Amino acid sequence: MTKKLRPGVVTGEEYLTLLAACKEGGYALPAVNIVGTNSLNAVLETAAKAKSDVIIQLSNGGARFYAGEGAPDAHRARVLGATSAAQHVHLLAAEYGVCVIMHTDHANRKLVPWVEGLIEKSEEHFKKTGKPLFSSHMLDLSSEPLEQNLDECARVLKRLAPLGMSLEIELGVTGGEEDGIGHELKEGDADADNAHLYTQPKDVLAAYDRLNDIGHFTVAASFGNVHGVYAPGNVKLRPEILKNSQKLISEVRGGGDKPLSLVFHGGSGTATHLIQEAVSYGVFKMNIDTDMQFAFAHAIAGNMEANPRAFKYQVDPDNAKPYKSTYDPRKWLRVGELGVVARLEEAIADLGSKGKSLAAA
Repeated sequence: MTKKLRPGVVTGEEYLTLLAACKEGGYALPAVNIVGTNSLNAVLETAAKAKSDVIIQLSNGGARFYAGEGAPDAHRARVLGATSAAQHVHLLAAEYGVCVIMHTDHANRKLVPWVEGLIEKSEEHFKKTGKPLFSSHMLDLSSEPLEQNLDECARVLKRLAPLGMSLEIELGVTGGEEDGIGHELKEGDADADNAHLYTQPKDVLAAYDRLNDIGHFTVAASFGNVHGVYAPGNVKLRPEILKNSQKLISEVRGGGDKPLSLVFHGGSGTATHLIQEAVSYGVFKMNIDTDMQFAFAHAIAGNMEANPRAFKYQVDPDNAKPYKSTYDPRKWLRVGELGVVARLEEAIADLGSKGKSLAAA
């Protein structure tokens, strides 16, 4: 029987227990990029409702937005915004009764100082509490030569490992763009022999050999996935690449049939059968940022379309009806939150994590 965990942010051995449960149970967790308390609380609400653990993450732009676009120092805003969000989750996740992996998303070379600023915050928190603020961070150096990518990942992982934190790395380039980081798709990118869009198992083995003895890491291996929602036929997903990578590591280094913990970037808009195939190969995490953004915006737009005069007049000029109860931000922001809840419930069902929270009651 899988060990139950205390609800809240999981780190160290608790984090590894949750990942093992995902792979052994054949399910994955949704990873949602939040930008404020509305999206963050909607994720916690859904996780509690579905009895599913969840991954909450911030991109560099989301972290800056959380701190406030008016913050004068962009770098400090990224650090403080992500720190504030993590503190929010530490405070409330246990109240919602779910386990949360607290994570940061794509950080390329120029954003390494952002990640290092957050590591400093986790080091301070660790000294006070015995736990870091975050469960894991991501470095996306996939546009660089493999050796340079792995050298930098190794350097950062050496700082994370003593804190019980994991590092997510990217091998191969996820198509599309995520907060200014990514790879613009060009004609021919979907060709099966494209080593950028389709990660080569030998590169995964090189990463394993470089990082496994340092600390825990997860791999965002590209198998044709793209940030955003794309028209059918534009990109060919090949989840078998994940299977081949697991097989190679298992054969030459051991660790069972799924020695790697894999990540699925660009999951929005993916057919359910492809999601489930990827999960069967050891994917424990799927990013669904684009669908969550649309769900939030679509719900609010529908509310405004249904009440057009309330968002034009405080008091109706024809019948003197006051509209305060309609344009009150708490009303229409709540509509957006419920849009996120509905879409995230679908993702949880597709990923198979419903009812499988490890959080002790």
